[in-house]
Amino acid sequence: MSSTNVGSMSRGVGAARPSQRDRQVGCRAPQKRARRGAVGAGITLYLVTFVVVLPLLWIVLLSFESNSHILSDPFSLSNLNLANYRNVLSTLDLLLLYKNTLVIVVCSVLLVVVAAFMLSYALTRMTFRHPVVRSALRMFFLVGLAVPVYILLFPVYRLDILFHLFGTYASLIVPYVAVQISFDTLLFTGFLASFPIEIEHAAFVDGCELYSLLRHVVAPMMRPALVTVVIFNVLYAWNEFPFAVTLIQKASLTTVALGVSEFQGEYLVNYGAMMAAATLVLIPQLTFYALFQKKVVAGMTLGAVTG
Repeated sequence: MSSTNVGSMSRGVGAARPSQRDRQVGCRAPQKRARRGAVGAGITLYLVTFVVVLPLLWIVLLSFESNSHILSDPFSLSNLNLANYRNVLSTLDLLLLYKNTLVIVVCSVLLVVVAAFMLSYALTRMTFRHPVVRSALRMFFLVGLAVPVYILLFPVYRLDILFHLFGTYASLIVPYVAVQISFDTLLFTGFLASFPIEIEHAAFVDGCELYSLLRHVVAPMMRPALVTVVIFNVLYAWNEFPFAVTLIQKASLTTVALGVSEFQGEYLVNYGAMMAAATLVLIPQLTFYALFQKKVVAGMTLGAVTG
């Protein structure tokens, strides 16, 4: 082979190999794409956060403006004052509203979580004589999710009068449990269906009774689902209005949701005082969610490790 051919082949081989600069450029390209993706995701998250937080900030801002100023120039910040909060504190007994709401929330959440937990365990672990019963119960809870609350107002009103519950805490606690039990049971059922049953069998072999098994084995493993259900139920019971305005007629049983509506009349709405009352109602909810968010993350991590 001639030297010319050998030289051309060596140049061809050398040209086929990428240089160090080309390799650096090739490595930087995925990094640039990843950096652009991270920047795009960050911008999207900031925009979503802004859209979510903006209504809350707007409510707080309007709570410092007078009613006439809200209607004429709501974007101006020149007339901010505390008159609306003084009006709310003088009109509403906030301690009574919070007490009534806490009693209803604690009782309804405790009852519905316990009932849904036991129902879901029965649906996923117990053996029925007729398999149709299991399917019928699941269909019953699915149908319960499709029933609007407003359809239940008149039947619940009549039942409360029939059982002498009208105007009491029970008139709200019982409907709240009935409305939320379908969602809670189906959520627990889905969590238990994907969970291995061998741990429960091992506990039974070791002599664990049913209630001890539910308390010491199943409940800790279901902590992520329990935390999620508690959060949803607390927020629902705290903000619920249709049942409260229909079934509560005594001022001594007024909830925080009803308290906000005190500033809405038949022909006039005091928007400033309503925004101030809404701000005072939102503060405990936001505080509760901020504190409970850490429990959610911890519970989900524990459930993932356990499973």
